[in-house]
Amino acid sequence: MERTLITELHTKKGETVTINGWVSVARDQGKMAFFDFRDRTGMVQGVVFGKPDVLEVAKTVRPESSVAITGVVNERPEKMVNDKVDNGDIELEITNIEILNLAEELPFDLDAEMKLETTLDNRPLTLKRQQDRAIFTIQAAITKCYGDFMRAEGFTEFQAPKLVGGDAEGGAEVFKVEYFKDRTAYLATSPQLYKQIMVGAFERVFSFATAFRAEKSATSRHLSEYTSLDMEMGFIKDHVDIMKVETALMKHIAAYIKTNHQAELDILGTDTPLIPDADVFPHMKLQDALALIDEKTGSSKVGAPDLEPEDERWLCEYAATELGSDFIFITHYPVSKRPFYTIEDSEDPGNTKSFDLLFRGVEITTGGQRVHDLEMLRAKAAEKGLDPEKFDFYLQAFKYGIPPHGGWGMGLERLTAKFCGIKNVKEATLFPRDINRIDVLLSTTDDTSAETV
Repeated sequence: MERTLITELHTKKGETVTINGWVSVARDQGKMAFFDFRDRTGMVQGVVFGKPDVLEVAKTVRPESSVAITGVVNERPEKMVNDKVDNGDIELEITNIEILNLAEELPFDLDAEMKLETTLDNRPLTLKRQQDRAIFTIQAAITKCYGDFMRAEGFTEFQAPKLVGGDAEGGAEVFKVEYFKDRTAYLATSPQLYKQIMVGAFERVFSFATAFRAEKSATSRHLSEYTSLDMEMGFIKDHVDIMKVETALMKHIAAYIKTNHQAELDILGTDTPLIPDADVFPHMKLQDALALIDEKTGSSKVGAPDLEPEDERWLCEYAATELGSDFIFITHYPVSKRPFYTIEDSEDPGNTKSFDLLFRGVEITTGGQRVHDLEMLRAKAAEKGLDPEKFDFYLQAFKYGIPPHGGWGMGLERLTAKFCGIKNVKEATLFPRDINRIDVLLSTTDDTSAETV
């Protein structure tokens, strides 16, 4: 018999059907057995009674076994209807059970509270949990929305290299690859140089890039490998043009999730973010933000070159309560804190036309306007202690009409965590990599005190 998806069962009342799926719950009650089955589309309850041969098979089925179930779709009696669950008004009267793969006994109750390390060490199993599936369903919605929005705005998708000849950020936290003849390569910390090259040919580009950071850190904010949602666009006036595009993008993502994934938000106990009706989210310069923190809290921050995590949290709380927004842009970071390709604001010397987007207490995006003048770019690379000759391939593009341009890099996992209302970015990462983990924990000396940083 052809398979019927669980979501289609409402159209099959009174009919005999076959579903495929997993056993979420199995309850043996002597002469009867009850089950909750799930497939990719939903859940349904099934019951075995009056069929001794089927009941004998039913008693051997364990939770998480994959099965093929044949039965009759019946309406539940009115007093048995449960409108709080999927298909709470129907039930499958089971006439045959085929065990496709019998699961072993579960090592723990999937609905129990557990430490993050236990969750991650048992990822092949814990991904089956309702809350984990909700997180990664929302993550899939974010990537769908990102691609759909960028294409609709005239952006062309491209695939950036993961092995690069030089680090775009000019930092030391890179993974070296000793393979190429007479040359050390690196795992890419971002697709930055390549997306700028692409602007010269396509004007507007975006990518889903894998980025690597060899940070000696194990906090709730950091990963050694993550997905970067990147974009770059040409013919801009300044960084505000980019901020406007990102504001529209976040509105699009939030509206889509609200419409299509409220059930997942309910499972996670959160809701879509506060978003003001404006072309661009609330924004302020870094030093103005630090002055505001000083004024409101008495904490002397003015003159600092960057925000501390507690500053980001405070500014987001301020934006939510005073400005009606879970998002806030902080602009004009000092030249010393931004990569060589970031343009300086001639009207605010020493500071750049750059920004971070903060969302629910965490920086999720770094972006800004780039230098498009070749000689200025060479000089700025040298000022950062970089050898411009190592970037000759990249610099070629600036000989041939690169327009004023800019873009952003956005961490998918951080964005997912904030949309889902969870604190640790690792919970929003399918298979996290950091200094202590590749699939399983590498050391028992993990600094768990850093989990809430």
